[in-house]
Amino acid sequence: MLVTDMRPLSMVDDEGFKEMIKQFNPDYHDNYLPDRSHFTTLMETKYHATFEKVKETLRGINSFLTLTADVWTSHATEAYLGVSCHFLSEDWTMKTFNLSTMPLEEWHTGANIMTWMEEVLAKFDILPTKIKAVVHDSGSNMVAAMRLLEEKHGWASIGCAGHTLQLIVNTALKETTISRALDAARQLVEHFKRSELASTKLEMKREQMMVEQNALIQDVGTRWNSTFHMIERLLEQRWPLTATLLDPEVTPKGKHYVDLKPEQWELLEELKQGLAPFETVAVYLSGQQYTAISGLPQVVKELTQAVHQSQFETSSGKSFISSAEKGLTERWGSICTISGDNESPVLLAAALDPRYRQLKFLTPEDGIRLQGSIEVLAVKEAKTTGTQDAKLQRANGSGRKSALETLLQSDTDSFSENEGGESEEDRKIQVVINEVRLYFGEASLPEKEDPLRWWSENEERFPTLSKLAKSFLCIPATSTPSEQIFSAAGNICSQKRASLCPRHVEMLTFLAMNKSLMQFGII
Repeated sequence: MLVTDMRPLSMVDDEGFKEMIKQFNPDYHDNYLPDRSHFTTLMETKYHATFEKVKETLRGINSFLTLTADVWTSHATEAYLGVSCHFLSEDWTMKTFNLSTMPLEEWHTGANIMTWMEEVLAKFDILPTKIKAVVHDSGSNMVAAMRLLEEKHGWASIGCAGHTLQLIVNTALKETTISRALDAARQLVEHFKRSELASTKLEMKREQMMVEQNALIQDVGTRWNSTFHMIERLLEQRWPLTATLLDPEVTPKGKHYVDLKPEQWELLEELKQGLAPFETVAVYLSGQQYTAISGLPQVVKELTQAVHQSQFETSSGKSFISSAEKGLTERWGSICTISGDNESPVLLAAALDPRYRQLKFLTPEDGIRLQGSIEVLAVKEAKTTGTQDAKLQRANGSGRKSALETLLQSDTDSFSENEGGESEEDRKIQVVINEVRLYFGEASLPEKEDPLRWWSENEERFPTLSKLAKSFLCIPATSTPSEQIFSAAGNICSQKRASLCPRHVEMLTFLAMNKSLMQFGII
């Protein structure tokens, strides 16, 4: 219960908890109740068992892993580095493990973050060569750390799509008239949340007008989608709100300034329409039970078209659209363009998603180049696998010729192996090339279908490409998983528990985020 509900360990010493236990069993007196230290020991034991299970599971993963990383500060002003690990299991199921909520005691420089990331991997015996990419926010220190890790280990650095959306929308909402309308909307919500009379009258008006009894939503400045939800709810409740404010019991005569002006309501209507596509994209990209990174190029293309086609009447609404279009171009304008020799993991993931293998979001020339890149990666993968198989055969003694077979070898045998005939390696390469061409030659999977299920069913048909797909399709589109660590950590390390030591914060967070391993007696 303490782990699942993220309750403080000190809860077992509270009088109310003891009284509740006595109601369950009157014989369970204070003298028999275990104290906090007992549960701390249980928590530490459970942590070590779960840690070893995670470590063992990761050791058995043959494909690449992806990390998400973020830095957070608790109520006790203690900083933590959250790291999550992502991969596709043998049955093509998306898996996520929390690796660490590491307490940070030094400056959060790029070099230090790089070192801490390496320490997390070493703790779980994960080789740096097993990491395909890291998804992170756009903080300068995090970007610097990823640049260093990319240079040192070759990890791909992928900016969080959620943070990119946040920057685009926040900039578009900064227009003066929009800011004033949103401030007025916040004041309106706050008025009803603070006034019991206004809140009660609003419920009555809802019933009379047969409007849903949904509570008003106050937005959070750091999350643009909460502003969208606030606007959406206000528009839903507009007429009950207006009717309530016209009630002289609620609003004294001459004090109707709380309500929004007609032009502000009109602007909120346009903002709702303008923000709706961004909200849809944000929800899709934040998903963790399916592959989202592969859909990013297509999603960006469709989002750009949706914004461009928006038709608004107010000058502020037009300003929002103009700013949003500019932000999409500046931050994602090159996402569907191939430049340089190393293609983006995002484009490679899209190519390995059977829904997008026709590469319609690219120009024909770039589509051919991306197919060529997949072909090169597939050949490299086949050679690596072939080398490993050859080493295994030599270790087992298979594949060796006897001394007599070597002496009696014909000229034809020698010629075919060393001089003229097609070698075994050449044949393998041609098989891989044919596999790639067959894959891209087939029709795309409908967008509503599950690409991971498709790969599970077609793994034997495309043995080499399936290995590449497992390495790229496990990449999250956002750093939401690492942010969710801090949501859990925030519950655990609340104001009431600000004295909780960083070591126990990490243990409790680790258990809370990996609690699925403890279900049904797995641990």
